[in-house]
Amino acid sequence: MVDKYVEEGPASIILDLYQIDFIDSSGIGALVQVAKKVQQANGKLQLIANSRVMQTIKMVRLEQFFKIQPNVEAALENAKRA
Repeated sequence: MVDKYVEEGPASIILDLYQIDFIDSSGIGALVQVAKKVQQANGKLQLIANSRVMQTIKMVRLEQFFKIQPNVEAALENAKRA
């Protein structure tokens, strides 16, 4: 579904994962694939992540790979500056 937005949509995509209780390796893999597609389209992917999701992202050492924002407002402000 996100592929459609990458192909047709705006250069900036914000995925709000704040309500996600758990993310496993397949979820992280899917996020990496989306991030790569967005980068190939010269876009920008931002994630909104809670502490549980952040813990998993840090565990696999991808906190520098993803642009993570604390909330939607910060992501929108960052998207305006791009």
